[in-house]
Amino acid sequence: MRIDYSPPMPTVIPVSGRQASITRTIRGRVAIAGVGETAYYKHGQAPEPEVKLALQAILAACADAGIDPRAIDGFASYSNDRNDPSRLAAALGIPELRFSNMQWGGGGGGGSAAVGNAAAAIAAGYADCVVVFRALAQGQFQRFGAAPPAATASGEAALTFPYGLISPAQRFAMRVMRFMHDHGIGPGAQRAIALASYHHAQNNPRAVMHGRPLTPDAYDQSRWIVEPFRLFDCCMENDGAAALILVSAERARDMRQRPAYLLGVAQGSEYRNAARGHNAPTYASSSFTTVAPHLYAMAGVGPKDVSVVQSYENFTGGVLMSLVEHDFFTADEANEFLTLDNLIAPNGRLPLNTSGGNLAECYMHGLELQIEAVRQLRGQSSNPVPGAHVAMVISGPMVTPVSSMLIGTGDVL
Repeated sequence: MRIDYSPPMPTVIPVSGRQASITRTIRGRVAIAGVGETAYYKHGQAPEPEVKLALQAILAACADAGIDPRAIDGFASYSNDRNDPSRLAAALGIPELRFSNMQWGGGGGGGSAAVGNAAAAIAAGYADCVVVFRALAQGQFQRFGAAPPAATASGEAALTFPYGLISPAQRFAMRVMRFMHDHGIGPGAQRAIALASYHHAQNNPRAVMHGRPLTPDAYDQSRWIVEPFRLFDCCMENDGAAALILVSAERARDMRQRPAYLLGVAQGSEYRNAARGHNAPTYASSSFTTVAPHLYAMAGVGPKDVSVVQSYENFTGGVLMSLVEHDFFTADEANEFLTLDNLIAPNGRLPLNTSGGNLAECYMHGLELQIEAVRQLRGQSSNPVPGAHVAMVISGPMVTPVSSMLIGTGDVL
């Protein structure tokens, strides 16, 4: 029997269906009212149990929002976070837990999706105050950046591990190399992304790489991890925790901080994105080709409206691809667009990862990016972009599913 692997024909939505899809949106209905985080540590060096780190970040977010922790009635996280909502609720003295949610999917691809899931719960009335959180203490559990220990290999690993294709850097390098080859993109594009993150970290006292600047020569002389990734193209590995408090837009207007309103969240990936053996039809992709259009459609804004971008850096090549797939520039324009001057606050064409990102602030599995996006809209960033009114967060390039989100100030609504 012959199996047809061609992409399915798109569904034609009648006019009434289009109108219905426009009304099914979180745009302007939910806001981020509080953000919190712990100190960040090198992987394996957290002095506290992982669950205590999660609680510390949640309490910090509550203090930022000016709410009693017992007002929380929901939790959302991603990538199999180990900290059970019922246990957190008990520790916080929450009288009633109404919502708990875990986003499936690889790595940091669920960072924005978890925010979207929390927002959906509030908009639908399942909960009133939902915490999105992520906690890591790698000395107490498996190290993230290492190959998983196993006596056998099954699934996709059985097709790659025997040939040495094991670590995330090795797996993702192949997709980035194809993309760069197809479009004639030189090493300067990835270098600019890394330099921008380190540049911003020098103004951010919370950043792990604060006080440790990166020069172009140091980047070029750093060792190869796997081509096209040098040492400074790869994210750090850190312990700590981060949290955000979400409430309805109406409630947020009366709270301590200036609200950051959800404009849109989208998640997913392309046709057969997870085809085994590196056999996806759209191989040289960061997985956002179908996701980004849904994000802009819900948010009611376009790339030119975005003031600042926080993009998950598992590797700089994934950032490059995701910026292209979110239509900030074409692949053929990457060499010209991706320069240090274009990527740094306050006056770059597209300020990127203004807290230092996964490369230089910390690797809190990407949730620190949401916190920085909120701070930009409040005017509280250590690298402020003047008049920032729309901020984008891109979560987990090259995994599946991925997600991205747009938040805005009140004047955008």
